[in-house]
Amino acid sequence: MVLNVCWLYAISKYGYPPSIESTLKVIDEIANLGFSHMELEGVGEENMREVYKHRHDIKRKLEERGIKIMNFCPILPELVSMDEDKRRKGFELYKLGLELANYFGAELVQIDSFTPPLRFKGKNPYRESIDYGLELKVEIDPNFKWVEQWKVLVDTFYNTAEMAKEAGLKLCVEPRVGEMISNTDSALRLLDHVKSDNLGVVLDTGHLNAQKEILPLSVEKLGDRIFYLHVSDNDGKTNEHLGLGRGNIDWEGVFSALKKHGFDGYVGLDIGKIPNLDEEIIRSKEFLIDLTKRLKMDLRI
Repeated sequence: MVLNVCWLYAISKYGYPPSIESTLKVIDEIANLGFSHMELEGVGEENMREVYKHRHDIKRKLEERGIKIMNFCPILPELVSMDEDKRRKGFELYKLGLELANYFGAELVQIDSFTPPLRFKGKNPYRESIDYGLELKVEIDPNFKWVEQWKVLVDTFYNTAEMAKEAGLKLCVEPRVGEMISNTDSALRLLDHVKSDNLGVVLDTGHLNAQKEILPLSVEKLGDRIFYLHVSDNDGKTNEHLGLGRGNIDWEGVFSALKKHGFDGYVGLDIGKIPNLDEEIIRSKEFLIDLTKRLKMDLRI
């Protein structure tokens, strides 16, 4: 396994999405913390095109600091829109995301299922900012039909998985609180309907613990369809992304289950929206080093 830092680190420090100037600063900060792998996102059309415009500057900084982008995330809600024109535009931007993923040498590309097309009474948890622990109150349009939205989801994930495969990349989806794919079993249902061996799951401990999942059982259910791991902790009451050991997650159970299934992918420290972020990143790194040593698992930094 290889330990990396997730993009939530950058969002927590510099907003959503961070500017290109802040992106370059984040690369330095992650390198200074002793890591060699990290995520990068392109959030919507404007930010995606900014990342593309400054791709050479970003890559130069990555090479200077010895950092590898292992996962590129095109954050494009249009991909699952019920509006065909918006969806077509989303796929055009997704192609740009695949190009960027290859340019940066990533192995994974990640998209989300996003929140359903409901009217939120208050904040949408993932649009204007990343917020945890929100009370989600919504209104459902009388014309909305879940069966039609599900068909769009399946078609989108099949096509994006095959496009990623052609680009030499693996595609993963992250079940998140409040999104259309929000837990282990909805992810399994998506995998069953999409039927692509190039689509896997990001097992996010923070989100799944907040969904009251038994995390070692989630590992058992998903098995080799876990392409990537996001690790953070919480008390199961909200989807906070705390440092490891700050909540009630059964870390030994999770990693013992991963060992059983031979997981040897990336483990992303997905910690953020907390005070003393750098200190918690370092402490969580040491937590994982100690845990994996005890379980006789290989963890590379």
